Amino acid sequence: MNNAVSTVFVGISELTTNDDELGQLSGVALVTEGERVVWVGPAARAPEADQRVDLGGRAVLPGWVDSHTHLVFAGDRTEEFAARMAGQPYRAGGIAVTVEATRAAGDAELAGVLRRHAAEALAQGTTCLETKTGYGLTVADEVRSARLAASTVDEVTFLGAHLVPPGWDADEYVALVCGDMLDAVAPHVRWADVFCETGAFDEDQSRTVLLAAAARGLGLRVHGNQLGPGPGVRLAVEMGAASVDHCTHLTPSDVDALAGSDTVATLLPACDLSTRQPLPDARALLDAGATVALASNCNPGSSYTSSMAFCVATAVLQLGMSVAEAVRAATWGGARALRRETGDGAVGVLRPGSRADLHVLDAPSATHLAYRPGVPLTHAVWQRGRRVVPAAS
Repeated sequence: MNNAVSTVFVGISELTTNDDELGQLSGVALVTEGERVVWVGPAARAPEADQRVDLGGRAVLPGWVDSHTHLVFAGDRTEEFAARMAGQPYRAGGIAVTVEATRAAGDAELAGVLRRHAAEALAQGTTCLETKTGYGLTVADEVRSARLAASTVDEVTFLGAHLVPPGWDADEYVALVCGDMLDAVAPHVRWADVFCETGAFDEDQSRTVLLAAAARGLGLRVHGNQLGPGPGVRLAVEMGAASVDHCTHLTPSDVDALAGSDTVATLLPACDLSTRQPLPDARALLDAGATVALASNCNPGSSYTSSMAFCVATAVLQLGMSVAEAVRAATWGGARALRRETGDGAVGVLRPGSRADLHVLDAPSATHLAYRPGVPLTHAVWQRGRRVVPAAS
């Protein structure tokens, strides 16, 4: 017997479904049962349900899907940020500062930081969250990071290949990442990533990491083309990676490669602003037909924000994206980057069978996300059919 509670949501001014057939709707109601959406249609024909929620003329989106974060960390890099704002360039080596602090922290401290940031994201409408390891860089510390992350977030990515630790030969460290470290971490993660960038790992080293991860059955992701033109996009497409993230410096051939592939171009505009890098050419990607996602890249060094709304507003106001394109990239695009946009329990969409993740704005339309930048517009959040913001009494 199915004892799941059903809820009908009415008073929806605008419903963004991200479903190709349903589209964006008005004058509709939505019904959930347990953790799933079970009906979407005209409000006048809404079926009866156990509960009725009147949203009072507010817009409803799928919950944000943040497909790129680094939330297992300790320490603070405020001084590094201040130095960048004073004109010093961003360099990948700053990661080592967080590695030292993370290794020194206890499990309780790391778990507390992770839970605090996950709760902060949820309060702003993020209902599906990915995070990475990569601030441990020893077998024991990477396993610890993966285990803690798996207990808190939806998706976990192994990023042992984040930086070559001080005192290590790069090729010897890659061998560790592809051997004992991967063996130990693999049971706790679904994805593997590599920072393919000057100052981190070159193309051959990055390919070695991705091949080893694929052989262990992990999905692939790539940090690429952040600090300058490079092989990251080309390698990600070659390896069939689900996403290549940053994409700040793209050549026309990079854009064409992404447009002709299933690899998602995940843009991290908050990071580009924080590091004073150029902003990515979102228009070139979209106009070429590439799939684009937006993510926060929340981390203590280069993008210390969990606000997907900020990323959406930035994408509209500075990257040339329309509101509809930016909202889709921050929901469906992120889900596509995690390969979670289809099937039963899909995220980033609102249609029968999808996960009942609803983000209700205190505004009549999603346009207000860019029209009123910086204003907190999250009115309520349902995750898996349960109201979590404000918390149910």
